[in-house]
Amino acid sequence: MDRRTKEQIVSELHEKLKEARLGVLTSFSGMSVKKMEALRNALRKSNSEVKVVKNTLLGIASKETGFSVLADQFQWPIAVVLSYKDPVEPTKVLIDFAKKNPELEIKIGALDGKILTKGDLNILAELPSRDVLLGKLVSVMATVPTSFVTVLSGVPRNFVQVLSAYCDKKKTLN
Repeated sequence: MDRRTKEQIVSELHEKLKEARLGVLTSFSGMSVKKMEALRNALRKSNSEVKVVKNTLLGIASKETGFSVLADQFQWPIAVVLSYKDPVEPTKVLIDFAKKNPELEIKIGALDGKILTKGDLNILAELPSRDVLLGKLVSVMATVPTSFVTVLSGVPRNFVQVLSAYCDKKKTLN
């Protein structure tokens, strides 16, 4: 590979690393092309991608990005999974794929500049997706005003019920 090609790869990868929220380093030794393509397709559906990159080029590209914290981990043949939006969904896809394909080994990750161990990635994969969390938030936000209105309307309602009972009692006494 000539110098110009390497510079272009580093430049493109640097831009992708600046945009990405989540990056996961994986080892893919012994993985067939068919399985790698299946992984790429599964991750593409969750707005993420897999890049196989030389360690030296990844080290250069990761400078001044949130992934520079992983620079000392660029030691084996690496496939980098990059996610640009919701970090939960691609992590679920990656963990599930690794369970079914033992030749894919998840090593370490970074989320917004913070290192994630394999255990942290497993915990992240167990979280509900962004859409589910937003749905729960909307339901909570809709419930609070409804409950508030119910509480506020309780005082006049109880007052009217007391007055009605008092009127009924007066009518029965007369």
